[in-house]
Amino acid sequence: MKLSRLFKHLLLPDWFVRRAFARADLAAIGDAIAACEESHRGELRLVVEGHLPVSALWRDVSPRTRAIELFSSLRVWDTEENSGILIYVQLLDRRVEILADRGIAARVPQAEWDGICRELEASFRQGEWRRGALQAVARAGELLARHFPAGGSNPNELPDQPLIL
Repeated sequence: MKLSRLFKHLLLPDWFVRRAFARADLAAIGDAIAACEESHRGELRLVVEGHLPVSALWRDVSPRTRAIELFSSLRVWDTEENSGILIYVQLLDRRVEILADRGIAARVPQAEWDGICRELEASFRQGEWRRGALQAVARAGELLARHFPAGGSNPNELPDQPLIL
C-alpha cells in the first residue's frame, strides 16, 4: 500500500465528484446511454467512484480489481444474453476500466475496450469529464451495434443513469 495513495483517497472531499460530474452532466450521460442502447443488445452501466473505501485501500486494490468487484456486486453480469458492460471510472486515480460480460467478450476483444479507456483518461487529464464520458458511451455503443445489434426484443435490464459512489 502506498501511503501517498492512501492519504489522497482519505482526504478527498465528497464534493470532488460532484464538481467533475454535475447533475446535468449525469443526466446527459444517462440519456446517451439510453439512446445508444436502442441500437444494440448490450447493457451499459457507468460507475464513477471518487475515493476508495478504506478496506480497498488497505488491500491496495487496483482499479481493475475494484471494477471486477463492482461488476459482481452491481450484478452487471446478470443480463439475459450476458451482455453487460461496466465502464468504471476511478476518479481520484484517473483510471478507467471497461469490463464486458462473456456474451460481449466473445465478440469484442478487450483491446477495443482498452482503447476507449485510454481515450477517456486523456479527456479527464484535460478536465473534459462530460465530453469524455459521452464519447466513451458513443464509442462503446458503436462497437456493440456492430457486434451485438438490436433484435426484436431489447429489454432495458440495467439502470441507464450513472452511479456515483
